[in-house]
Amino acid sequence: MDKLAILIPAYNESQTIVKVVNDVLKVTENIPGSVVYVYDNNSKDNTAELAASAGAVVRHEYAQGKGAVIRRMFREIDAEAYIMIDADDTYPVQAIPDMYRKVVDKKVDMVVGDRLSSTYFEENTRPFHNTGNTLVRGLINTLFKTNIKDILTGYRAFSYQFVKTFPVLSRGFEIETEMSIHATEFKMLVENQVIEYRDRPEGSESKLDTYGDGLRVLKTVVNLYRIYHPFAFFGISAGIVSLISLLLFAFRVFVPYYHTGRVDNMPTLVVTMILFSVAVTAFFAGAILNAIQSSNKRNFELNLINANEKIKKYSNE
Repeated sequence: MDKLAILIPAYNESQTIVKVVNDVLKVTENIPGSVVYVYDNNSKDNTAELAASAGAVVRHEYAQGKGAVIRRMFREIDAEAYIMIDADDTYPVQAIPDMYRKVVDKKVDMVVGDRLSSTYFEENTRPFHNTGNTLVRGLINTLFKTNIKDILTGYRAFSYQFVKTFPVLSRGFEIETEMSIHATEFKMLVENQVIEYRDRPEGSESKLDTYGDGLRVLKTVVNLYRIYHPFAFFGISAGIVSLISLLLFAFRVFVPYYHTGRVDNMPTLVVTMILFSVAVTAFFAGAILNAIQSSNKRNFELNLINANEKIKKYSNE
């Protein structure tokens, strides 16, 4: 079991990978048992060869997408602490020792490298990325009642318990959103660490599709809200459908009946009855799913106990 595993997902990063690996090796030389892993995700350049020559342990993930890479990393590597950093040289490696100590000494489950509280908005040259980061942060902190300062950052530290109990469902860049919500929902200890951010060097291209990945992130937020808060999600849906049903009934059925004594809009009456039935079904579906989610959270606590016992076993060996 490694003391510290540095995880670097990489796709066509030949311009920066050597510098990132060298900088990480230098800053972790005083942390015995630290290993730098570069997971190459079907790069079309010589990223893997350059990373290996710089001293990293290079492995490959052939399913495309950052989520697929992280799934492979988390399954294959056992360590007391993990730090994930991008291969594009936009994050300062000098923060690694502090992030590591928070995981090991303070038992923090996830340390979030917070770009947005420092230089991100000045350094980032893509204005829609700035808007997207702000929107997603506000949406998640409101819906999930948390205070994570940077939801989409790729610079994070994790405990063994987080890595081995985190179900990776996403395939792409929405994985960071999934991590943030997972940690919040299962009451894991999360801390923000302000870091300096610098934009990619000239000639290095971002793999993020501003609009496509942005929509996938928003879809992930809504889907996870449905999963983790089913009663609220389906309750809101039931309330909206019920309101539509009542308005239709009042203005298209009841008011004409009050004046004429006849039900002139029979099709509308049938529609309102169907909508009200849908609302009742949604309400009870939310109640049932909420009970299942509560049970899942109790089972998660048992999984944490098993993870703690496993790490103690590794430590004794």
